[in-house]
Amino acid sequence: MKFAFYTLGCKTNQYETQAMERLLQEKGHEIGQFGEVCDCYVINTCSVTAVADKKNRAVIRRCRRDNPNAVIGVCGCYTQHDPETVRKLGVDVLGGSGHRVEFLENLLAAAGDRQPRESVDNALRRREFEVLPAGGLEERTRAMLKVQDGCVNFCTYCIIPYTRGPVRSEPLDQAVEQARELAQRGYREIVVTGIEIASWGVDLPGKPEPTVLIEAICQAVPELRVRLGSLEPRIVTEDFCRRLSVYGNLCPQFHLSMQSGCDSVLERMHRKYDTARYYESVALLRKYFPNCAVTTDMIVAFPGETEEEFRQSLEFIRKCAFADMHVFPYSRRPGTPADKMPGQHGNEVKESRSRTAIGVAEEMSKAYRESLVGTVQEVLFEEAAGAFYTGHCPNYVKAYAPGADLHNEVRRVRVLGLYEDGILGEILP
Repeated sequence: MKFAFYTLGCKTNQYETQAMERLLQEKGHEIGQFGEVCDCYVINTCSVTAVADKKNRAVIRRCRRDNPNAVIGVCGCYTQHDPETVRKLGVDVLGGSGHRVEFLENLLAAAGDRQPRESVDNALRRREFEVLPAGGLEERTRAMLKVQDGCVNFCTYCIIPYTRGPVRSEPLDQAVEQARELAQRGYREIVVTGIEIASWGVDLPGKPEPTVLIEAICQAVPELRVRLGSLEPRIVTEDFCRRLSVYGNLCPQFHLSMQSGCDSVLERMHRKYDTARYYESVALLRKYFPNCAVTTDMIVAFPGETEEEFRQSLEFIRKCAFADMHVFPYSRRPGTPADKMPGQHGNEVKESRSRTAIGVAEEMSKAYRESLVGTVQEVLFEEAAGAFYTGHCPNYVKAYAPGADLHNEVRRVRVLGLYEDGILGEILP
């Protein structure tokens, strides 16, 4: 049978989609594109915001309308949070945010007898990490390696602790074994990901630190780039930076979760740091990884955010000089404390503050990319784009260079200038 996947949301969802694709391939099934005619379609959903929920419903409805005779399966955080709504959209197989193997078994069974099936558990009762195959379709250059699931931070705007459950960690030896397998299969880069990888190890014997895991993966696959997923600032200490700075295959790009650059807003968000601690992490990274790319996320117009608090956030992000930022207007998420907070902003304020923050982010991105002009970067090339081939530098800046047939090759590129959303370079002999 032919299957197609549509994935919304985070890198963990992307990883789980890749794992499901591989499991189906191993059973002899074909993986197609979502716009093709297929026997089964799988939508892996996100529920981080109410906007994400709306996107989920739109994709499901469109898929059902365009493929009336196909088997449609829906899984992920949205189905975990609101299975009743998804059920009413006419799906054949309903799964939650876990138990991916069981979900696929239900999908295959439904394809045979056309009977609906469901498997949604209570996420808060999960205690074991579900080990899935790392990597995905072979034409990809970069593989996700999920090492952790769940979160217990309970930030006031976030539903994820309820949809993913408590922290579960992949044992160290299994993570290392999967990394080595990815190297053998020809991948050039591994992205170490999870819902909250700074919590890796808290549920394992001896409570090993995440630094131990990262060291072990870098040592196991010295020929591969190792890129870290989103990090909580608390994980970045002098010891963390000193120990990891010796690994040349660790990508010098660090995505530090921020959300706000104002202490009073961070407190209302129930984040576990203030701006002083956050900036300490930024400074440590730049001390041990010179000219590294520090990237982040920012939520604007959080409930009660005043003009002064927003001004403080803008001042702070300029101080941090991020290489890239994702700016999000606050989106109400029913079921979270922030949804009931006073001072909810309207769309006009959200859009205005988003435009302002995005403008600052673009200025900082341009400045960082300009700092690369004249340098030589090791670019992992991925795909053709018109007259150019594109790929990413270790700092995750997108690179454009004239060339052909460079897929999955790492080449030295001299940066000549800025181009579109990245840099323009020439491949060196």
